[in-house]
Amino acid sequence: MEIVSAKYIISSPEVSLCPKPDKPEYAFIGRSNVGKSSLINMLTRHAGLAKTSGTPGKTQMINHFLINHSFYFVDLPGYGFAKVSQSTRAQWEKMIREYLTTRENLVTIFVLIDARHEPQNADKAFLRKLGEWRVPFNPVFTKADKTTQKDAAGNARMFIEDMKKEWEYIPRSFVTSAVKNLGRKAMLDFIGELNTTAKEEGGIISI
Repeated sequence: MEIVSAKYIISSPEVSLCPKPDKPEYAFIGRSNVGKSSLINMLTRHAGLAKTSGTPGKTQMINHFLINHSFYFVDLPGYGFAKVSQSTRAQWEKMIREYLTTRENLVTIFVLIDARHEPQNADKAFLRKLGEWRVPFNPVFTKADKTTQKDAAGNARMFIEDMKKEWEYIPRSFVTSAVKNLGRKAMLDFIGELNTTAKEEGGIISI
């Protein structure tokens, strides 16, 4: 699959204000400053589509982007460390939980994990929550260009091995670099496959 059009639609402070759930939707989430916006920009080849920042906690709403006039990318606030108040963090967590557990057109959530580090408890804990909520997900190991290829692959492999200790099924994962376009084709081909399945099953894959 190739992306030929990508357009920012809306930033919503709550799920009820999101676009009508009539198209397949792919969400992106991860620890603060893990590279969500950079990955979306790389996948769409649109450098300014999702706003990037070196400041953790920059993404504060549910941001929708219409792709190829037929499905959505959704940039969600990060989890983990962010320089915000406890009340604001609690509000974000509530918003994210409500989005993930009620958005019926959500096909999968790409959980971004920093490939420079060994498995982190915050990432593993978030995946456990997704399991409890029965939300489909795919791990995406980012920033592979910021370390050696050997270390990035090793950290990704270590994370998957850790998952095998708790999970019966391991979903497909990706290693990416927004700088080198690493993983772009694999992710877009995967999304294309899921879109085809959605169309065959009536236009929407429900969670």
